[in-house]
Amino acid sequence: MPLALIILLPLCGFLINGLIGRRLPRPVPGIIGCIAVFLAFIVAVTRFLDLAARPEDARSITETAYTWMAVGDFNVQVSLLLDQLSSVMILIITGIGFLIHLYSAGYMAHDHNDPDGVLYARYFSFLNLFIAFMSLLVLADNYLLMFVGWEGVGLCSYFLIGYWFQFDEAAEAAKKAFIVNRIGDFGFLLGIMLIFLTAGALDYETVFSLARDNPTAFDAGVAGALGGIVAITLLLTLGATGKSAQVPLFVWLPDAMAGPTPVSALIHAATMVTAGVYMAARSSALFDLADTTRLIVCGIGALTALAAAITALAHTDIKKVLAYSTVSQLGFMFMAIGSGAYVAAIFHVFTHAFFKACLFLGAGSVIHALHGEQDMRKMGGLATKMKTTNITFLLSGLALAGAAPFAGFFSKDEIIAQTYAASASNSLYYLFAAVALLTAFITAIYTGRQYSMVFLGERRDQQPGITSHESPEAQPEHAAQEIVPQEAVLQTDNAHNAHDVHESPAVMTLPLWVLAAGAVFAGFLGVPHIPGVPAQLHAFADWLDPLFPHAADAAESHVNWALLLMGLVIGWAGWLLGRSLGMNANRAMLPASASRLSLNEVYNQTVVKVGFAITAVLRWIDEKIIDGIVNLVGGFVNQAGAGLRLTQTSFISDYALAMAVGAAIVIFLLAGRFWPL
Repeated sequence: MPLALIILLPLCGFLINGLIGRRLPRPVPGIIGCIAVFLAFIVAVTRFLDLAARPEDARSITETAYTWMAVGDFNVQVSLLLDQLSSVMILIITGIGFLIHLYSAGYMAHDHNDPDGVLYARYFSFLNLFIAFMSLLVLADNYLLMFVGWEGVGLCSYFLIGYWFQFDEAAEAAKKAFIVNRIGDFGFLLGIMLIFLTAGALDYETVFSLARDNPTAFDAGVAGALGGIVAITLLLTLGATGKSAQVPLFVWLPDAMAGPTPVSALIHAATMVTAGVYMAARSSALFDLADTTRLIVCGIGALTALAAAITALAHTDIKKVLAYSTVSQLGFMFMAIGSGAYVAAIFHVFTHAFFKACLFLGAGSVIHALHGEQDMRKMGGLATKMKTTNITFLLSGLALAGAAPFAGFFSKDEIIAQTYAASASNSLYYLFAAVALLTAFITAIYTGRQYSMVFLGERRDQQPGITSHESPEAQPEHAAQEIVPQEAVLQTDNAHNAHDVHESPAVMTLPLWVLAAGAVFAGFLGVPHIPGVPAQLHAFADWLDPLFPHAADAAESHVNWALLLMGLVIGWAGWLLGRSLGMNANRAMLPASASRLSLNEVYNQTVVKVGFAITAVLRWIDEKIIDGIVNLVGGFVNQAGAGLRLTQTSFISDYALAMAVGAAIVIFLLAGRFWPL
């Protein structure tokens, strides 16, 4: 089966639902969307098995559809590449994507703001298109085709985050995500241009071969000045920073919570936000030549991870905590890229896809049961009423906390170990490793606290003095047949929340079980290279090592037992501490001032204020100087015209007198010239 089917199948689902979905009965668009992605997953599994059956040096398949552009030396093919890296990513995208589609079929079935099913069909249409573009992004065999998928997922995220466009919050969040990502995309595009000017090609094989065989070609840059490997990799990093929500371009991702919960799971877990990490890992041959860039990348990741983790402690919205957690975990992935641990970065992408998707979908299950409530301070006591959601959320939460032996422990510990090992080349990596340990501890605290506040203790939904979070998320769950103010929804629903809590239907709980199983067992594919451990327990690294020889050397070095033990203690100690905080309602409820810790607040007080100040100065220049000059010229012409208008009297005698005076002046001047006095 051709690789193109992985893209074409969800693309067909998009076209069917987009063209005729609104005319189909309500469940049908969801069924079409699920089948399209499931078939794409089957094709991906089949091709992965085909790739695995090949010898190690032959695990690269390129399939060319046609020549896209051929202008002089500029030649770009529409070609798809399946190798060790893209095969892992495509399994994550289609596999996790299918589970999210399946969950969506149940979650979005009761959107009473969409009684005729028009939005329902549109939802699955764009969900399918998102999968198609993300598949194109990871399967492309050149940077330009990757950029098409890169922009495509950005466009789809705009539509999906703004799904409830009738709410200002959703519309603003969609615009924010689209605009902020354009900043990073501009840098990525400039980086692609410099790659072509330096290497004369955009396909990976040519560019990476040149980087490995003739690295000096990237030293001087274009015309001995413009470009160079540092400039190229920094521009690529800017692109990755936007898509993977790193400081300073992180601000779009937490606001993306305005979209439906399954959209949050799709964007935050396995697809769009990992695109930047994938692009950097794919470009490892370039990043290996730029030690300065890798140091900057690691620093950005460390700052993002710590700041986002601290911010998560300040939030009580169940989805916002997970959103900032995603930003923090992406920071870990950036630290791995900056340390040269590309395998560890992709392994964390892999494990994170399972436990974070499960946590988001579990949060959606809770929101579904509580009729739109998202404030954790008004939850509690759900463990006995929602047993499936409780167990799967617990298992995935332990994986996020890095508690052994769950998946997050293995991938996060490997990143910390590789960051520490990189200190042999630069002592700053010691600092980054310390930040990673501190962040891991904070992560375990807020994760344990979240689980405890939501599922343990007694219900706190009637406690006075707590205001609910306002979000369009409540809208699909209430019984109204029209859009009503959010406050009215919550006042109506909270009155019977305590008596109407129920587990979600099977179509929503089945994906939770599958994802929770991955959160428990996926880590056992990446056990460190400890003597005596069967090879199957580090199969993930063995699969990717041929693409990253430097990472393979680092992975097979001695295990840092001290860091391994610290990671084990930190994960469980942080979880237990957070669980204790969550059980104590008074201590779990942070004061209102704690929200000032928000990264968004810091951004608003610094970057946004500076931006407004610059805008005010530019506006003054535009109004007072530029417009002033234009207005001055216009005023002069206007006054001159007014003066000339006085001469138009409509009397022939006045005109004759003027002509006579004019003639006299001309004669006088001519006489003075030819007959000087």
